[in-house]
Amino acid sequence: MSTLAELCSDLPLDPLPPARKRNPAIPHAPVRNHRLNPTEQKLAVRNALRYFPPATHVQLAKEFADELRDYGHIYMYRFMPTISMKAYPISEYPSRTKTAAAIMHMIMNNLDPRVAQFPEELVTYGGNGQVFSNWVQFRLVMHYLAEMTDEQTLAMYSGHPLGLFPSTRCGPRVVITNGMVIPNYSSREHYDKMFALGVTMYGQMTAGSYVYIGPQGIVHGTTLTVLNAGRKYLGLNDLSGKVFLTSGLGGMSGAQAKAATISGCIGIVAEVSYDAIKKRYDQGWVLEMIDDVDRLVERVKTARLNKEVTSIGFHGNVVLVWERLAEEYDKTGELLVELGSDQTSCHDPYSGGYYPVGLSYQESQDLLASDPQLFRQRVQDSLRRQIKAINALADRGMFFWDYGNAFLLEAQRCGADVTAGDDPTGLKFRYPSYVQDIMGDIFSLGFGPFRWICTSGLEQDLEVTDRIAQEVLESIVQEGLPDNIAVQYQDNIKWIKEAGRNRLVVGSQARILYADQRARVTIALAFNQAIQEGKVSDFIVLSRDHHDVSGTDSPFRETSNIYDGSAFTADMAVQNCIGDSFRGATWVSLHNGGGVGWGEVMNGGFGLVLDGSDEAHERAKNMLNWDVSNGVARRSWSGNANAIQAIQRAMAADPRLKVTLPNPVDETTF
Repeated sequence: MSTLAELCSDLPLDPLPPARKRNPAIPHAPVRNHRLNPTEQKLAVRNALRYFPPATHVQLAKEFADELRDYGHIYMYRFMPTISMKAYPISEYPSRTKTAAAIMHMIMNNLDPRVAQFPEELVTYGGNGQVFSNWVQFRLVMHYLAEMTDEQTLAMYSGHPLGLFPSTRCGPRVVITNGMVIPNYSSREHYDKMFALGVTMYGQMTAGSYVYIGPQGIVHGTTLTVLNAGRKYLGLNDLSGKVFLTSGLGGMSGAQAKAATISGCIGIVAEVSYDAIKKRYDQGWVLEMIDDVDRLVERVKTARLNKEVTSIGFHGNVVLVWERLAEEYDKTGELLVELGSDQTSCHDPYSGGYYPVGLSYQESQDLLASDPQLFRQRVQDSLRRQIKAINALADRGMFFWDYGNAFLLEAQRCGADVTAGDDPTGLKFRYPSYVQDIMGDIFSLGFGPFRWICTSGLEQDLEVTDRIAQEVLESIVQEGLPDNIAVQYQDNIKWIKEAGRNRLVVGSQARILYADQRARVTIALAFNQAIQEGKVSDFIVLSRDHHDVSGTDSPFRETSNIYDGSAFTADMAVQNCIGDSFRGATWVSLHNGGGVGWGEVMNGGFGLVLDGSDEAHERAKNMLNWDVSNGVARRSWSGNANAIQAIQRAMAADPRLKVTLPNPVDETTF
């Protein structure tokens, strides 16, 4: 097993590390359909060989050509490190600046097998959310970060480290772009080719920006979604005895089972991969495993009768569950599900993001590799069947929403009955996006998935920060808040109080909290002071999901509740990345794709290192205020009442902030 010092040294070239095979005991990414002709396949190998001196090319060329043929991509498995992949304490990384060590801590967490969906293919979540395109890129980045000073910036081009460039101390240490292609060439077909050639990469949201914190990152958002869905659709604050049915336990969708129990309902989460469902069961996030749909129905009836709180992982295709519940209603008149959604990786349905009914997980992967067109047809048939059963149950009182994974979009594209009817915006389906109906109002108030990571790796540091965050929220509430804002604070106080007991940490010592602008800034400054006073033993990294107030332009998810015609524009996400970069972020990123898929969204994020200094205090204050206000101002201009309320409060708090507000328009006057 190598050491961190060896890992962060230059590429091992003389001698080359021994050839390595994939580990059959862990999940692997589906074979990618590269669509390359023979000439382009040679180009892919030539591109890969650029990382190595000519003396190694004869040995490596055949190996890389074989990887391209067998797996659809050149991952350079030979260069996988033998070190145990995890987030080591920041003090253990060899570095010339501790901010670079903090970034290394975050990168290795993204590739931790407990965290990553397909660790050997460098996929963190979402089926194809890459941290890097190949293992040599990982090694080079670790080496550059170890060598970096506070007067250099590492430029990252879609996984490729372009190099260290002279910079300033106040600038970001890393600038990341993923999937930046000319708009007319941002199709899936172009992506498949460019990824195989090694010239672009799909970084999802927080995979390629190094700020994923494990499925905890989506647990909180899913919990808030389920709780608010109960309030909105069912008129209930207590979900005991109510059933939430969904699918996906592989990547971040693995959070759904945990969110169901925190929300106090009966969660059913279907998953075709036994390895994925067993992983969540072993973590304690899935409490029961069932592989027979009739036995599942009987178990649900018992749980409903006893008003149990539980999470049931169904090993099988979710289409079977939807159809069986529809059949049960037809037979008995009993509606066994109140709430429904889907979190498969439907942004990429024809490359393993969604598996067709009637085939096992392995049979599906074999069909995908041998006959992609037939696989596509089977997926489309499954989507149509799933929607038919959902429609039948919705007609009888079940409430369904799209979870922003392009499920309804892809279902519509294959002819399923999800059309909303007369919709001039082109943004609405028969069922709402969870942003349109639930989370959009929360985003518009400035609340979103604020995160922090204790780079010491110490649980006691996380406990201290949990207490600090709780105290900040409680103190703000005591000052008095409007009712629509106060209820969000109360939900989050409850969340942070119970966070430790809910065993949310997988990988790094991290936490997520939905916070508005004031709370984010106040919590950050309190953390920085705690480091300065020695109450927290080492640096803290601040971040957020790109799925937030300002970070993402996505017309079928984050900006789906913007109705002024600007939902398909991307100024907000681009401005956010640029603004974060010169206001104090330690690293910034901008991505094409994420959540709903390649070509469908522009999103960005940041990492900000707190070290207890006065400089970190100013960075946090300046950057976090902008990072929220940007999106709230944009949502305000679209006419959103919550956003207008939030930005007016922000302007009252800081006279330097002056935002163009919309005037009301009476359509009867023209």
